Amino acid sequence: MSPGDEPGYGDTSHGEDRGYGGSGQTRTRLPDRTGDVYGGARRGRGSSSRSLVTVVGVVVLLIAAIAFANRGGDDSSSGNGDGDKARTSPTAASGDRPVDTQTSGIPSGYAHNAQGAQSAAANYGVALGSTGMFNTGQRHAIVAAVYAPDVAAARQADVDKAYSSEKFLTNIGLKKDGSAPAGQTFVSRIVPVGTKVTSSSADSATVELWYTSLFGLSGEGSRNPVSESWYTTTYQLKWINEDWKVTDFTQKDGPVPVGRDQRASTADDMTKAVEEYGGFTYAR
Repeated sequence: MSPGDEPGYGDTSHGEDRGYGGSGQTRTRLPDRTGDVYGGARRGRGSSSRSLVTVVGVVVLLIAAIAFANRGGDDSSSGNGDGDKARTSPTAASGDRPVDTQTSGIPSGYAHNAQGAQSAAANYGVALGSTGMFNTGQRHAIVAAVYAPDVAAARQADVDKAYSSEKFLTNIGLKKDGSAPAGQTFVSRIVPVGTKVTSSSADSATVELWYTSLFGLSGEGSRNPVSESWYTTTYQLKWINEDWKVTDFTQKDGPVPVGRDQRASTADDMTKAVEEYGGFTYAR
């Protein structure tokens, strides 16, 4: 394994859970941009009545989309198999519990089907993108739990070399032992957005994991503040010893959404969020 699967490796610009509160009302906010962010031509200003019709049209379409999505979710629950569920509503959760056990703190013991392979890819991605990869003992446990035994044995030395490189650690603002400087908190998390099986057989599966990553140092004086990035990692999985294991992977950027005009949180707020908000066990 190379650290390419770790959000932030080789890129000092990399940056989890956001809580939302309010009065319970839903508001539709139109972008305050001067042009089409996707490359379209800028439109001139119309009459107030035309603007009202446009806003009403957006709301109607939004309501219709929500209704359609809910209908798709209901239909998927009555499918005859995993393939039917994925086709009718690709973003809907199956509702089945992914695992009942853990190995080195990582969910394990997935179902021997496409759904289980997707759940494994999501949870393994979270482990491989965690701060544990920068600690020798935790890194060895993660690699042993996630990868196929022969792959883990062959790549462990390369993984150790990559994650303990003094130049690499210095570039991302960490100390030689992989810990954060005094007064700062190291953040390395990935948040799965969705998974997709691109090919599968009885004992193998190729799963794409789309996720956003948070990477950097939170604290006063940080030269690498926590920032957000988006990636898709394709995992090659095999059914080994009654569980799905990673045998290889490739990674690419995106899809990347348009950024909102939200103000960045303070270092104290970011540190507090990272310390107080825990992660999840992901299921398909």
